[in-house]
Amino acid sequence: MRDAALVLLVLNEVEGLRALWPRLPVSEFREVFAVDGGSTDGSIEFLAERGVPSVPQPFRGRGVAFRVAAEASSAERLIFFSPDGNEDPDDIVRLDDQLLAGSDLAIARRFGPGAVNEEDKELLRLRARVNDTLSRIANGLFHRGDRVYDTINGFRALRRKALIDLDTSVKRFPIEYQITLRAMQRGWKITEVPTKEGQRIGGERKAASWPVGVDHLKVLATELPNLRVLGRP
Repeated sequence: MRDAALVLLVLNEVEGLRALWPRLPVSEFREVFAVDGGSTDGSIEFLAERGVPSVPQPFRGRGVAFRVAAEASSAERLIFFSPDGNEDPDDIVRLDDQLLAGSDLAIARRFGPGAVNEEDKELLRLRARVNDTLSRIANGLFHRGDRVYDTINGFRALRRKALIDLDTSVKRFPIEYQITLRAMQRGWKITEVPTKEGQRIGGERKAASWPVGVDHLKVLATELPNLRVLGRP
């Protein structure tokens, strides 16, 4: 059994949980628990019936959920998964395998060779364009290694102690961007696993495009002072 925790990030995702539960590799991990942002749709009851405990957040926010998970777990590694249909359960173990192989941060990338993004069939692909722009800025300013295609996807894995040591401050969605930027600054080995992003299963999308985009730019601005020689760590 893996000395790792599968962390389910939950806020009213009972429909996704019902659909994806048979595919979740719960027996692979020493810990499986949910961090709940205040579900009222039966998500917590669904998980409790299957022996999965839920840890409440003091207040909502994806960044808050990441830190709550780190504090609640005693496992060496954390794999964050949102059971909303967008993320492929088949990649959960693959992400942890990247850490076992020596990576410091493993990200399921929705862009680049071999990956599928839910907007691929759309004409404008606005969300994909914003993601690509943010990732190009991150790579150009903060990163020395191979290109990281998906700097903001929350489907990722890293060591619990490393997450705590990053001393993150973001409360909402850009927590992933802050983690990636700080990982780049510290020279972490970052690997990506190409994934196939699916369509949302029930519920409502939690991220409003404009406010979340602004929040990402704010995170970028707060991390820029940490750049050193010639804009490189």
